[in-house]
Amino acid sequence: MPEYGYFLSCEQYGPAELIEQARMAEQAGFRSLWISDHYHPWTDEQGQSPFVWSVIGALSEAVSLPVETAVTCPTVRVHPAVVAQAAATSAVMSPGRFRLGVGTGEALNEHILGDAWPPAHVRLEMLEEAIQVMRRLFTGEEVNHHGTHYTVENARLYTVPDEPVPIDISGFGPAATKLAARVGDGYITMMPDASMVEQYRKGGGGGKPVSGGTKVCYGTDRRECVRTAHRLWANELLPGELGQVLPSPKHFEQAQTLVTEDMVGENRVCGDDVDEHVAELRRFADAGFDRVYVNQIGPDLRGFFDFYRTKVLPQLQPSG
Repeated sequence: MPEYGYFLSCEQYGPAELIEQARMAEQAGFRSLWISDHYHPWTDEQGQSPFVWSVIGALSEAVSLPVETAVTCPTVRVHPAVVAQAAATSAVMSPGRFRLGVGTGEALNEHILGDAWPPAHVRLEMLEEAIQVMRRLFTGEEVNHHGTHYTVENARLYTVPDEPVPIDISGFGPAATKLAARVGDGYITMMPDASMVEQYRKGGGGGKPVSGGTKVCYGTDRRECVRTAHRLWANELLPGELGQVLPSPKHFEQAQTLVTEDMVGENRVCGDDVDEHVAELRRFADAGFDRVYVNQIGPDLRGFFDFYRTKVLPQLQPSG
């Protein structure tokens, strides 16, 4: 039976709102938290993008739930040595309750300093080297590293947790999934695809955790929920590599004009049909996921958490 958590969206909410949502999630019976790590929102309509590490510090005091970044890109915008320090401090503030989710990122967030945006295979190479650097730093020993993509000289983290920070790797295709299986402490993917889970398990993932997430728009008026989901998150239905290569929110706004409300209504759980919400989360359970995170798109947060506390989560608990 998977563990069910709540997905905090830094693209859509400011710091105080995220902290309040985390409190409501804990009270509603969610067992853990994901939090996105962005420099920009996907579109101006989403409207926010707080610095995730500040929010994680506040979460460590506000709730007792485990927290994971979903996901941090430790390769271009922020050097892996700096990400390692941020992650180590987060783990010290939340003993045994912090995991670092990492991925190859998007141009939307990573090219802001004028760096070239590498092709996918190079980004995977950079991610693997970044993970090597961070793991060495988590030991608390001095690190000198002269690699293909990164240089670290006389670097030592003095504030480190008792156990190294677990690093889960995001993968949406065979190459990234293979890397996750080979070097990750867990696997993150957003589609309930049993074949990808099987590839991860057979490739070396074994008993390591597989985590996934989904967005829903809870509300009593399904049509209004579809409109809200289309307005705020139509970008999630863009095809291919657009999500990785488009460089700014305005480009996502231009591209998502190709996504209709009907497309959103067919691909996103909207409204207050309990069976639809339960079925969406069970798709991940059936595909072999260990952890499933859900995010509420719409404005009725209190209604959403009450709905999940009383009607959805009880149906997802083991019987007896």
